[in-house]
Amino acid sequence: MVQPLAFQPVRPAAPSAQNPSKGPLQTLVVIALAALSWILVGDWLAPLATVLLWAIWRFLRAREGPPVLALALSFQWAQVNAGVFYHGITGRPLEAISFSDYRPMVLIGMGCVLALLIGLRLALGRGTPPPDRQLPGKAFSAQALYLTYFGLLATVGAIHTVAWEIPVLTQGILALSFLRLVALYLILRRLSSTRIRWRPILVLLSIEVVLGFTGFFASFREPLMMLVLVILERFEPRRIQHWLMIGASACAIFFFGLLWLSIRTTYRSSFEIEAFAESRSARLEKVVSLSKGWFGSDFQGVVENLDFFVDRLWTVYYPALAVSRVPEVLPHENGRILGKAVRHVLMPRLLFPNKPVLPSDSEMVRKYSGIWVAGAEENTSIAFGYAAESYIDFGLPWMFLPILAFGFIMGRLYRFLLRLIWHRELAVGLVTVIFWLALYLFERSWIKTLGFSFTLMIYMGISVFVLDRVLMSRRSRRRRLLGFADRPEPVAVA
Repeated sequence: MVQPLAFQPVRPAAPSAQNPSKGPLQTLVVIALAALSWILVGDWLAPLATVLLWAIWRFLRAREGPPVLALALSFQWAQVNAGVFYHGITGRPLEAISFSDYRPMVLIGMGCVLALLIGLRLALGRGTPPPDRQLPGKAFSAQALYLTYFGLLATVGAIHTVAWEIPVLTQGILALSFLRLVALYLILRRLSSTRIRWRPILVLLSIEVVLGFTGFFASFREPLMMLVLVILERFEPRRIQHWLMIGASACAIFFFGLLWLSIRTTYRSSFEIEAFAESRSARLEKVVSLSKGWFGSDFQGVVENLDFFVDRLWTVYYPALAVSRVPEVLPHENGRILGKAVRHVLMPRLLFPNKPVLPSDSEMVRKYSGIWVAGAEENTSIAFGYAAESYIDFGLPWMFLPILAFGFIMGRLYRFLLRLIWHRELAVGLVTVIFWLALYLFERSWIKTLGFSFTLMIYMGISVFVLDRVLMSRRSRRRRLLGFADRPEPVAVA
């Protein structure tokens, strides 16, 4: 009989306890990996990307909870460099390589990720200091946690419906719907605290994947990433089983992403039929039917789907065209784009109900890339991204300063939220969900990045803060009634 895989919590060693001989050895390993990437890819961008990825994981270590900041920036790193590695290894043509000068934009993208890394690192310092008081670990019983999760899961559709019917509160209500991910993360974390209990984990993730595939947008990625973060929190580099679990999780995310992009266009076209849009069973049948057809594709079809997947992930084509046109054809905007984004964030719709609706990102793509792409007329928005907007606004090298400042602010907010919430599992769950959702997309515009990030922090942060204090008040009152007022309460290890 196969024994369950055990997980033991891993606490980063203090700097004084680290082996000094690891420094030179680690440097040699990084140099060897960079050289190997150059040999395999045949492009000098590859070793630069390799060193950047190492720096992300070297300098964004988490002292409490999973390495959510490192994983989020790694996803951005993939969006900047995926095409370089894919084309170099396979030789397959990609849109950005064939029809644009992609190298300057890849370098700019890596510079943006590096600026975020530096900003976060400066804000975090030596990491989040430990709490200055004895605090409880678990906030809920297992039964209460499951009831909370399934209650939020059952009402997510109603929450979205109500959100769109109240325009002044739409973004806030939608932000609250992500509390479901906090509950899911905490459940997965408990199911992996001493050993991984795969059966309930797979049941939960299967429900999330099915619901994600039967929506208009692909919402299955975030639940899978919650599992990856849980695994990374307990990860031990010397255990081959842990590497296999990370690899299996990455393969599952890649597989579902490839499947979704392959069937998405045909699937979404059916939403024009009202009966289809209102029936989840009809949508599930459509997904199953399209999936069967995809599984029956020949090898050439699968390769073409893979090319499309990498093209979609590697979001540098339109920004690369913009970089070649600014300032030669169009002038820099001197901060107008970022200024508009900041003004939009500082004018919440609750207080300014007549605030104009956000324009489609496609309009900026059309103007600065010089290509007519699908836009609001087709109910479509083609991503442009904060990096391209920063370049258009300020040019090199000043474009990196607002990105560094944003990273610093996010790092400070990360520290603040971790210390604000007293129940440790609530604190970790909150920052994990917020900072993954806020930081993982390279293709998101400034106005959406700032608005979405701070909306999540305000609405989710306040909700969890109130819950945390209510639970703490009840806990203190119960302890006084039981006569434990003068005894310190041990911190529960999640």
